[in-house]
Amino acid sequence: MSLMLASVTGPEEAEIAVRQGADIVDLKDVGAGFGTVTPEVVRVTVAAVGGRRPVSAVVGEQDVERIAATAAALAEAGASYIKIGLSPDRRRDDLIRALAPLARKAKLIGVMFADARADSTLIPVMEQSGFAGVMLDTARKAGTRLLDHMDITELALFVDAAHAHGLMAGLAGSLETPDIPRLLQLAPDVLGFRRALCIDHDRNGRIDPDAVAAVRALIPADTLKRHHGGEAVPKVDYGVLAARGYSVDAHKEDAAADRIFVRDFDLPVSIGAYLHERARPQNVRFNVEARIYRGDRVAEDMGDVFSYDLIKDSIRVVAAQEHIAFVETLAERIAALILTYPRVTSVTVRIEKLDIGAGVEIVRERRAEVAKVHHLYPAAGGTPRAAN
Repeated sequence: MSLMLASVTGPEEAEIAVRQGADIVDLKDVGAGFGTVTPEVVRVTVAAVGGRRPVSAVVGEQDVERIAATAAALAEAGASYIKIGLSPDRRRDDLIRALAPLARKAKLIGVMFADARADSTLIPVMEQSGFAGVMLDTARKAGTRLLDHMDITELALFVDAAHAHGLMAGLAGSLETPDIPRLLQLAPDVLGFRRALCIDHDRNGRIDPDAVAAVRALIPADTLKRHHGGEAVPKVDYGVLAARGYSVDAHKEDAAADRIFVRDFDLPVSIGAYLHERARPQNVRFNVEARIYRGDRVAEDMGDVFSYDLIKDSIRVVAAQEHIAFVETLAERIAALILTYPRVTSVTVRIEKLDIGAGVEIVRERRAEVAKVHHLYPAAGGTPRAAN
């Protein structure tokens, strides 16, 4: 399951985050962006949290020796995870290797920045140096978020690469609530938040209990013991879990349905059975309509809707994977992926190769007895999940 990381400034905000269900309390100097907190702040926050959640702490220093010394001090103060900022203005591979001795004693997370030359070739270096995980964030916190710098297919490759090298994968960077279901389908180990948790979405302001609860409500809660404590968390297929807080309910027999559609969505796609069609991508147009079971109340927040972004992301992910010989195969794969969301009862996929004006349209349905849905988790702003 993906864990919810809440970035806080100290023990008072940490208590709010824990009470509202955050899985990891992350300490940083938010005024400095990716700023380092003192060992004393870590110490008092760890004491206040009292073992209810793991506590992580940020190291945003520039000098290699200071990074190592600061990270060691934060670990000594009780931080379960140490997040190391990997800025592109220094030899990041050398820094990672220099931290290998500390990685044998503390759980280090290498943080790369999507808006500052994130480099996937550093992932195997982190594995070799004993890091526990790798995370993507944004260096500049004004105006843009992670998905403004990397699209869903690039983020999927990042998560897959981290997992292939045995590392936890985290995603952060001014994430907003509509981003959550889109990113959950990639199965990251951690989703990190600050701005979305704060009053008026001001990351320099105080965190708001209702905002924390709203984010928590959109991330399926893990009732098992988490990474912290030594027990592995079983891999969960988020395609089987409901998007936006919905799940299968075999007892609801006659739910009303709506239609969500994407029209004239054009992408370059490597497609075609002829040899000459492998030389360059072709212009392909997608029109997709999904019939979804309606929720049991009027939409009030992100937990109540099924977004067209999920359809567009499904198209992008399938189209980017490999050369596909036939439009029929492409259509089948897109339909199958969209039908993994339990709210979707049927999907129509129309694909047209624009250069030749030809294509295919298919309609696929799921069995009615497995397509009924209900709310899986309490609504945002409701009773918070009990701390475990």
